[in-house]
Amino acid sequence: MLKGYYMTSPPRALLSVYDKTGIVDFAKNLVNLGWEIISTGGTAKKLREAGLEVKDISEVTGHPEIFDGRVKSLHPAIHGAILARLENNKDKEGLEDLGYEPIKLVAVNLYPFSESALQEPPLEDSALLEMIDIGGPTLLRASAKNHKNVLVASNPNKYDEIINLLNSGNGDPLSINLEFRRNLALETFEKTASYDVAISKELHNRWIGAANENFKLDEAISKLPSRFQVDSEIKEIMRYGENPHQAAAFYANPSNLDINLANFIMHSGKPLSYNNYVDLDAALRLARNLSTDEWPETPHACIIVKHNNPCGAALANTQENAWIDALASDPESAFGCIVAFNTKVTRETANSIGGHFVECIIAPSFSLDALELLSEKKNRRLISISPELSRLTPQDSEIVAKQINGGWLLQTERAPRIDPGLARSVTSNEPNEDEMAAMKFGMVVCEQVKSNSVIFVKGTKTVGIGPGQTSRVEAVRIAARRAGEEAKGAVMVSDAFFPFRDGIDAANEIGIASIVQPGGSIRDQEVIDAANEHNMSMLFTGVRLFRH
Repeated sequence: MLKGYYMTSPPRALLSVYDKTGIVDFAKNLVNLGWEIISTGGTAKKLREAGLEVKDISEVTGHPEIFDGRVKSLHPAIHGAILARLENNKDKEGLEDLGYEPIKLVAVNLYPFSESALQEPPLEDSALLEMIDIGGPTLLRASAKNHKNVLVASNPNKYDEIINLLNSGNGDPLSINLEFRRNLALETFEKTASYDVAISKELHNRWIGAANENFKLDEAISKLPSRFQVDSEIKEIMRYGENPHQAAAFYANPSNLDINLANFIMHSGKPLSYNNYVDLDAALRLARNLSTDEWPETPHACIIVKHNNPCGAALANTQENAWIDALASDPESAFGCIVAFNTKVTRETANSIGGHFVECIIAPSFSLDALELLSEKKNRRLISISPELSRLTPQDSEIVAKQINGGWLLQTERAPRIDPGLARSVTSNEPNEDEMAAMKFGMVVCEQVKSNSVIFVKGTKTVGIGPGQTSRVEAVRIAARRAGEEAKGAVMVSDAFFPFRDGIDAANEIGIASIVQPGGSIRDQEVIDAANEHNMSMLFTGVRLFRH
């Protein structure tokens, strides 16, 4: 009898979609190929309005939709018809005994939970919970599980390809090869997994709260998720990864953030590389951390990054001056660099950059004449966040993740500040007002430099950066070589304590006037004594700034 289904009954398709893009044409093509359409609610209404004959799902189940459509497809007449293994005699006999005809195609897409969760103002919990699809994921998973017998269309972009393949096989679903069915099934499982991740993450943030550094440590720890789940969609396949023998791609996270590296505008230059993305992330993060009202007289920030380390950073009264000051910090390292500005790029800045070898420039936006000038270098990548954005905004506290062998490390992160409750002057000479201002700027920059790091600062500009050393005194020496005469009278910022006095002695030899560091070494007094001997001021912040 079941064989008769193939011989005398048209193949059946279940269409039930929230996003109705392309569904009418898809259904018309199926009907033209001899298929019968089963549908639900709004989808059935739209298909009937287009003149198509549609069988309501309640006609198949013998049960009405209930609770305003909350329950309609969760019925053995539907799921038995989808999950029956037609290559299995026992399943075939069971389907025949029940009087169910197989469903050979399922086209379903889901209530837009992620989009609803990102709405402003936020939806009430009761409204958001209504956007959790129950029947849809169940239909999709069942169809994908039994992909040998069922075509599953979770993506409207695949409708045309499915119809073309059915046309090639005279409408017979069995004519479509297993590889294509597997690809549809895999895409479907990825979609339902992504859907569940979005729900669990949003409800965790709502009901438990998101951990961030605005909390006390114990409170932040209690709000870390019990499971770390990643939901990212491929956005760009790159030529290669960090090195030419490595494959790589960029995966974007669902986000309502206006400032991110998933939605930028590319104005000129080649596609971004893996290393470009990594450096742009470091440059953009620091540019945002300096985009606060703490420096009202110097609102323009310029960050120059090379190999994921700042080699120059400055705040100035004009954007052009910020570029000049940041470049002067280490012009040699800035060859082939990434540059970030926190304000709209002007013609004056573009003129000043001129022919300097810059790999990428990222900014809120560009003036038209700045774009024209900077685009003269054809391979220079020019990236803006939004045409309407004239200034970056500070980055909020957030959770960042790093993959290691066997798992993930998660931690909270935000821009560092000198906390009056923790910071203390420890030397006979107290830091003066200018030194304190330089310390505040220097801490924000130093936090973005790989450890062990030491930077030299004058006002709101770096004059020397010593990044990523296994020895702190060597970081001092590197910063000193890059600063040259500019080291005299500068403030030295260290990301962690000095384990010995040798770093202080080396700083004195090159003319450093003041030091800011976390403190906490068993030899703190030895270090303090060295600073006093050299008539330096020194501030202990109580805040370590490691970055690995």
